[in-house]
Amino acid sequence: MTVHHLNQLLLVSSVVLLVAVVAVRISSRSGLPSLLVYLGIGVAIGQDGIGDIPYDNAELTQVIGYAALVVILAEGGLGTKWSEAKPALPAATALALAGVAVSVGVTASAAHYIVGLEWRQALIIGAVVSSTDAAAVFSVLRRIPLPSRVTGTLEAESGFNDAPVVILVVAFSAAGPVEHWYVLIGEIALELAIGAAIGLAVGWLGAWGLRHVALPASGLYPIAVMAIAVAAYAVGATAHGSGFLAVYLASMVLGNARLPHWPATRGFAEGLGWIAQIGMFVLLGLLVTPHELGDDIVPALLIGLALTLLARPLSVVVCLLPFRVPWQEQTLMSWAGLRGAVPIILATIPMVRGVDGSERIFNIVFVLVVVYTLVQGPTLPWLARKLRLGEDSGAADLGIESAPLERLRGHLLSVAIPDGSRMHGVEVGELRLPAGAAVTLVVREETSFVPLPSTVLRRGDELLVVATDPVRDAAERRLRAVGRGGKLADWLGTDGSRAEH
Repeated sequence: MTVHHLNQLLLVSSVVLLVAVVAVRISSRSGLPSLLVYLGIGVAIGQDGIGDIPYDNAELTQVIGYAALVVILAEGGLGTKWSEAKPALPAATALALAGVAVSVGVTASAAHYIVGLEWRQALIIGAVVSSTDAAAVFSVLRRIPLPSRVTGTLEAESGFNDAPVVILVVAFSAAGPVEHWYVLIGEIALELAIGAAIGLAVGWLGAWGLRHVALPASGLYPIAVMAIAVAAYAVGATAHGSGFLAVYLASMVLGNARLPHWPATRGFAEGLGWIAQIGMFVLLGLLVTPHELGDDIVPALLIGLALTLLARPLSVVVCLLPFRVPWQEQTLMSWAGLRGAVPIILATIPMVRGVDGSERIFNIVFVLVVVYTLVQGPTLPWLARKLRLGEDSGAADLGIESAPLERLRGHLLSVAIPDGSRMHGVEVGELRLPAGAAVTLVVREETSFVPLPSTVLRRGDELLVVATDPVRDAAERRLRAVGRGGKLADWLGTDGSRAEH
């Protein structure tokens, strides 16, 4: 590649990236998932489009798609609150395992008996579209104020179900007969166990290291966090476990560990997640050839109907029956089984392995994802309102950023009081911070001053709190408790909710 070609590539990439960034605002206003806009950009600049860029490298697309999915899962895990995910883990695990099995069986049967595909192709399609997409779920659900059990279950499911689906797609795409079902179940269980163990271990070790080692620049913390998350995937995959599950769990551990410079880390991860989504979806749009989709539109619609109206609801009902989930929540979870880039990426596996009819499988999956994401995504807020599942977000949580002072064996906590925080109206003395922690400075309307114990805190204030190393965690817990429960947080419990006695 010459310098001239490199300059052209950089120009095209920057223009595509800027257009995609602008498209985010369009998608947020219209309610359309941004993935459809990015896919549209890829189709527009690809074959049959205005750019007429020829591209048919399924293997490169799969590799880049896997890398992008690692970043997206890491960003999603960092933003998952353990308090919401913990109660939802049993239901999410059931949906990611038994739910996938039910969905694959029903969807594959529809593809075989209704559309007329041979069993291998039908099973591949059933497995490919049975994985809910993490990027689509994270981007849509976090804009809707839903009960924590619903969002926790759906987000954890999208992080868990990639692993069994990948194993099934690879098994169905392999040459020769498919292994016995009990062999596949054992393989799935083993890979999930290895991935979970490695993800939790890497996340815990990474969090411990970042909390006890002061890096020379705050900008290094976000890089270190993402490097730890990617390392979890690499170690998990190398150990023949589920790398996707490992990166999600490691990121969840890191995201709930209250690391130094957390707001900056969160913003950095979110930016990387957007870049990964844009690049992945545009590349998938480039891979499709629009004039070849015509014959596969009707089969895609029929398979999508079976998936959306039969397979997904049946899997939700079967898996959530032991948990006594209200029918309103089951209905929303059935409709919120969003598909996105993951099924399209998985559809490249049979293409790379040379399975007969793999191009048709890819086209069917592409059409199915586009059409049903276009239908499901924008209607989720409407359905949530009809089912009366919207809820008030409650007291806003504090934004706390911690900078370790290694030589002084202390920490400098930067606390932002947002609108809705119950710390508004609390006096500094009423914070009752542990011995060894003190509010040293208040920044209010661009003016800073040293507070007195009688200084009343207001929304929009920024506090600088110095805490010695032994009481750092206790000080942050106390600040968050007051932010949620106000000056009576001791009576309500450390998390701001009423304590049980």
